[in-house]
Amino acid sequence: MAGTVEGEKIDVGFSGRRCIHSRNCVLGDPHVFEPNAPGQWIHPEAASVEKIVAIAESCPSGAITYVRKDGGPQEKPPMVNTVRLRENGPLAVHAEIVLGGETFFRATLCRCGASENKPFCDGSHSKAGFAATGEPPLKDTPALEARNGPLTVTPTTNGPLKLEGNVEIVTGTGHTVDRTQRTFLCRCGHSANKPFCDGSHKRVGFVG
Repeated sequence: MAGTVEGEKIDVGFSGRRCIHSRNCVLGDPHVFEPNAPGQWIHPEAASVEKIVAIAESCPSGAITYVRKDGGPQEKPPMVNTVRLRENGPLAVHAEIVLGGETFFRATLCRCGASENKPFCDGSHSKAGFAATGEPPLKDTPALEARNGPLTVTPTTNGPLKLEGNVEIVTGTGHTVDRTQRTFLCRCGHSANKPFCDGSHKRVGFVG
């Protein structure tokens, strides 16, 4: 399910393919994002533009997007590119993400290896019993000269996610694990050095 609901002052987009059901939208304002509605569930006229913008930008998967029609600012990439490690869950990326010929600002990428919607998370980590800490050991890395800019994400064939660009990998509580301009992150679920790749995808015969 995907599409755009047009409002007078703001259009709200939704991509079911990207949604991980974090419920930030329906908890943020159930009048705008109506839970368990049998039909139309997004109502852009039910709250202020600013509130809808705030809720949309809190959607970690990027499933909720918007286009303002009131002359206000559209969504911009963050000042600091981050990959946040979700406990026993996906990689939440907030950056000017360049992936598969598209550019967007928010995404949750699979790191359990079980998603049927790779490279995006589809919630399969819960059913698979995936276990991976969101608080791995921290590295003592120097600050980057620049902290934003395009971040190219390439799912390598049957291997890890290759990230190229300024990025800070952070724990679920916001502590910095690494600052880098190029890294390979595990997406097979078997690395003993998560979130980084250690070559385990070859041993387990990962296909992705």
